[in-house]
Amino acid sequence: MTTSPSPVIAVIDDDTVYQFTASRTLQATRMANQILQFTSGKEALAFLKNGHNPLPDIIFLDINMPVTDGWTFLEEFHNLKAQLSKEIRIYMVSSSIDPRDRNRAKNYPEVAAYMEKPISMNKFSEVLLSWGQSKRES
Repeated sequence: MTTSPSPVIAVIDDDTVYQFTASRTLQATRMANQILQFTSGKEALAFLKNGHNPLPDIIFLDINMPVTDGWTFLEEFHNLKAQLSKEIRIYMVSSSIDPRDRNRAKNYPEVAAYMEKPISMNKFSEVLLSWGQSKRES
């Protein structure tokens, strides 16, 4: 059985405390290769547009951020994704329990799932295992 490489993960969130705890929790799963952190959608889009490496395999994207929120990021990402060298899975992350946000996220084929904060280590592990499984199958 071949094991797939560990994913590169991006956490896009303006809350630095959440970024810290999410990154520590992801590290604790021992399934992440590298964790990139961005405090705005604008910063993350600039990283992707400039072709920096490594590109993330998985993005955990907050909805409510100043400058460029999660929805605006998704609109721009949709136009950018054809230029990227690999497929990137996006998970919308929010403390919002508004069903309109959950339904809106379903309109974006780039969004793999909508997740409510805080995200447990078990939930992060499920996402990373799912990514690994899809890599083994492809």
